[in-house]
Amino acid sequence: MANQQNNKAINIALWVAQALLGAMFLMAGTMKASQPVAALAESLPWVTTVPLGLVRFIGISELLGGLGLLLPSLLRIKPFLTVWAAIGLVVVMLLAALFHASKGEFPAIGMNVVLMALAAFVAWGRSKKAPILAKG
Repeated sequence: MANQQNNKAINIALWVAQALLGAMFLMAGTMKASQPVAALAESLPWVTTVPLGLVRFIGISELLGGLGLLLPSLLRIKPFLTVWAAIGLVVVMLLAALFHASKGEFPAIGMNVVLMALAAFVAWGRSKKAPILAKG
Protein backbone atom coordinates (compact mmCIF):
# COMPACT_ATOMS: atom_id res chain seq x y z
CA MET A 1 0.00 0.00 0.00
CA ALA A 2 2.77 2.48 0.92
CA ASN A 3 4.67 1.63 -2.27
CA GLN A 4 1.55 2.29 -4.37
CA GLN A 5 1.06 5.69 -2.70
CA ASN A 6 4.75 6.48 -3.18
CA ASN A 7 4.47 5.68 -6.92
CA LYS A 8 1.35 7.84 -7.17
CA ALA A 9 3.13 10.75 -5.47
CA ILE A 10 6.13 10.40 -7.78
CA ASN A 11 3.84 10.23 -10.81
CA ILE A 12 2.09 13.44 -9.71
CA ALA A 13 5.44 15.15 -9.05
CA LEU A 14 6.64 14.10 -12.50
CA TRP A 15 3.50 15.49 -14.16
CA VAL A 16 3.94 18.77 -12.29
CA ALA A 17 7.59 18.96 -13.34
CA GLN A 18 6.71 18.10 -16.94
CA ALA A 19 3.95 20.73 -17.05
CA LEU A 20 6.12 23.47 -15.52
CA LEU A 21 9.14 22.67 -17.66
CA GLY A 22 7.01 22.22 -20.77
CA ALA A 23 5.28 25.57 -20.31
CA MET A 24 8.55 27.36 -19.54
CA PHE A 25 10.42 25.90 -22.52
CA LEU A 26 7.49 26.43 -24.89
CA MET A 27 7.35 30.08 -23.87
CA ALA A 28 11.11 30.70 -23.89
CA GLY A 29 11.58 28.75 -27.11
CA THR A 30 8.81 30.61 -28.90
CA MET A 31 10.32 33.94 -27.87
CA LYS A 32 13.83 33.03 -29.05
CA ALA A 33 12.58 31.45 -32.26
CA SER A 34 10.29 34.28 -33.33
CA GLN A 35 10.98 37.66 -31.68
CA PRO A 36 13.32 40.24 -33.22
CA VAL A 37 16.73 40.41 -31.57
CA ALA A 38 16.11 43.98 -30.39
CA ALA A 39 13.04 42.86 -28.44
CA LEU A 40 14.86 39.82 -27.03
CA ALA A 41 17.86 41.91 -26.00
CA GLU A 42 15.73 43.83 -23.52
CA SER A 43 15.44 40.75 -21.30
CA LEU A 44 18.29 38.60 -22.70
CA PRO A 45 21.30 40.85 -23.39
CA TRP A 46 23.45 37.92 -24.51
CA VAL A 47 21.47 37.57 -27.78
CA THR A 48 23.36 40.54 -29.22
CA THR A 49 26.71 38.77 -28.71
CA VAL A 50 25.94 35.59 -30.67
CA PRO A 51 24.82 34.94 -34.26
CA LEU A 52 21.07 35.19 -34.90
CA GLY A 53 21.10 31.62 -36.22
CA LEU A 54 22.29 30.36 -32.84
CA VAL A 55 19.54 32.26 -31.02
CA ARG A 56 16.93 30.74 -33.38
CA PHE A 57 18.47 27.26 -33.03
CA ILE A 58 18.32 27.50 -29.23
CA GLY A 59 14.73 28.69 -29.45
CA ILE A 60 13.67 25.85 -31.73
CA SER A 61 15.51 23.35 -29.51
CA GLU A 62 13.70 24.64 -26.43
CA LEU A 63 10.36 24.68 -28.24
CA LEU A 64 10.75 21.10 -29.42
CA GLY A 65 11.99 20.04 -25.99
CA GLY A 66 8.91 21.56 -24.36
CA LEU A 67 6.63 19.75 -26.81
CA GLY A 68 8.58 16.54 -26.26
CA LEU A 69 8.11 16.75 -22.51
CA LEU A 70 4.34 16.91 -22.89
CA LEU A 71 2.88 15.44 -26.07
CA PRO A 72 4.29 11.89 -26.09
CA SER A 73 3.23 11.34 -22.48
CA LEU A 74 -0.17 13.03 -22.78
CA LEU A 75 -1.05 11.20 -25.99
CA ARG A 76 0.70 7.98 -24.93
CA ILE A 77 2.26 7.76 -28.39
CA LYS A 78 5.92 6.79 -28.12
CA PRO A 79 6.15 8.06 -24.52
CA PHE A 80 9.85 7.15 -24.40
CA LEU A 81 10.35 10.37 -26.38
CA THR A 82 9.56 12.29 -23.19
CA VAL A 83 12.70 10.79 -21.64
CA TRP A 84 14.77 11.80 -24.67
CA ALA A 85 13.32 15.32 -24.63
CA ALA A 86 14.21 15.65 -20.94
CA ILE A 87 17.76 14.43 -21.61
CA GLY A 88 18.05 16.91 -24.47
CA LEU A 89 16.95 19.74 -22.20
CA VAL A 90 19.52 18.68 -19.58
CA VAL A 91 22.15 19.10 -22.30
CA VAL A 92 20.72 22.48 -23.38
CA MET A 93 20.79 23.74 -19.77
CA LEU A 94 24.31 22.42 -19.21
CA LEU A 95 25.50 24.25 -22.32
CA ALA A 96 23.61 27.38 -21.22
CA ALA A 97 25.32 27.27 -17.82
CA LEU A 98 28.73 26.88 -19.46
CA PHE A 99 27.95 29.78 -21.82
CA HIS A 100 26.89 32.06 -18.96
CA ALA A 101 29.98 31.05 -16.95
CA SER A 102 32.23 31.90 -19.91
CA LYS A 103 30.64 35.37 -20.06
CA GLY A 104 30.93 35.88 -16.28
CA GLU A 105 27.13 35.90 -15.93
CA PHE A 106 27.10 33.78 -12.80
CA PRO A 107 23.69 34.87 -11.46
CA ALA A 108 22.04 33.38 -14.59
CA ILE A 109 23.49 29.94 -13.88
CA GLY A 110 21.19 29.28 -10.91
CA MET A 111 18.11 29.05 -13.12
CA ASN A 112 19.98 26.78 -15.55
CA VAL A 113 20.85 24.42 -12.69
CA VAL A 114 17.26 24.33 -11.40
CA LEU A 115 15.86 23.61 -14.87
CA MET A 116 18.56 21.02 -15.50
CA ALA A 117 17.73 19.26 -12.23
CA LEU A 118 14.00 19.22 -13.03
CA ALA A 119 14.67 17.85 -16.51
CA ALA A 120 16.97 15.19 -15.04
CA PHE A 121 14.22 14.27 -12.56
CA VAL A 122 11.76 13.83 -15.44
CA ALA A 123 14.25 11.74 -17.43
CA TRP A 124 14.95 9.50 -14.43
CA GLY A 125 11.33 9.27 -13.32
CA ARG A 126 9.84 8.52 -16.72
CA SER A 127 12.54 5.97 -17.55
CA LYS A 128 12.86 4.15 -14.20
CA LYS A 129 10.31 5.01 -11.55
CA ALA A 130 6.99 5.86 -13.26
CA PRO A 131 7.19 5.18 -16.99
CA ILE A 132 4.16 5.91 -19.12
CA LEU A 133 3.01 3.01 -21.24
CA ALA A 134 2.17 3.46 -24.90
CA LYS A 135 -1.42 2.99 -26.06
CA GLY A 136 -2.58 -0.49 -26.90
